[in-house]
Amino acid sequence: MDERDDLLMTPGPTELPPAVREAMSRPPLNPDVQPEFADYYRSLLDKLASVYRTDDDVVVLAGEGILGLEAAVASLVDDGEEVLSLANGTYGEGFADFVTTHGGEPTLHEAPFDAGFDVESVKAAVEDGDYAVATLVHCETPTGVLNDIEELLGVLQDAGVVTVVDAVSSLGGTPVPTDRIDVCLGASQKCLSSPPGLTTLSVSDRAWEKVAATDQGGFYASLEPWRGLDLADEDPDMLPYTHAVSNLYALEASLDLLLDEGLGSVFERHEAAAERCRERGRDLGLEPFAPESMASPTVTAFEIEGRADEIRDRLEADRGVVVATGLGEHAEDLLRVGHMGYGATIERVDQTMDALGAMLEAS
Repeated sequence: MDERDDLLMTPGPTELPPAVREAMSRPPLNPDVQPEFADYYRSLLDKLASVYRTDDDVVVLAGEGILGLEAAVASLVDDGEEVLSLANGTYGEGFADFVTTHGGEPTLHEAPFDAGFDVESVKAAVEDGDYAVATLVHCETPTGVLNDIEELLGVLQDAGVVTVVDAVSSLGGTPVPTDRIDVCLGASQKCLSSPPGLTTLSVSDRAWEKVAATDQGGFYASLEPWRGLDLADEDPDMLPYTHAVSNLYALEASLDLLLDEGLGSVFERHEAAAERCRERGRDLGLEPFAPESMASPTVTAFEIEGRADEIRDRLEADRGVVVATGLGEHAEDLLRVGHMGYGATIERVDQTMDALGAMLEAS
């Protein structure tokens, strides 16, 4: 295929920085037979923990971000166990489906897609049930809603409920309260601006204890093989399977870029890009779906009733700018601009909104 110069402004996968593409082309170590791989891998996990801002264990699984959601549920939920699934969007609802798939009993605690959760009602739900695990989403990528989850996590933590948080489209773009989360899920292709193919997790001691106490019905989508892995200098354990080494190289380059910039600066850059995107959209008569108080710094969904597919297709074909539509019931009514990772700059947002404005004016 010919090289294309499209401006990729989707909410993941994102465009890759040159250093990340170059890193992926390095000759790979063999993780199964070359002892120096263990040194490399330990260093990578240290950098990942810095981005997570955690002292908990971090794990990297070879698979796209959804693998993390399923692996967390599969590893923590026994047959018949009750799970509280907080949902105000597509991915919150999807967690409950994974719970059912793996034999758990989900209770869906719902809020409107454009609203957050009432802490008191969540507290009442926790008191009414006998929940082993709770699932929730930090940033609902399909609607651009960023949930304020700190108080919710406190309620769940105080009740002894193991928490699983989907931070796939927020990790590396905005602060995540990892210190209050038992399993925090990320992915390579969102704010980290690395290729799709890796799931990242931070796992608390309490979560590992729950994994050890849970019957595991599989291997690849289980955290159990990674529990207690000893990567010490002398005679390190082998990884559970041959890892995606080239993807790891790309991930390391992405982490280096974030850490060199400084996480504070990274978060400010995302906030500035998001504010510019919403401002430019309103100037074009487009209203963000998320209320201002819940607007994500990493993705904005604009309401554009019944025309999302048409506009997305024309924007790419006529202007060389790639954005995304909504999902599910909002598929035709939301146009999503990703300003995450490498795409979180004022310049790239302006290029995108200039193209969108010109196209709308011509239509």
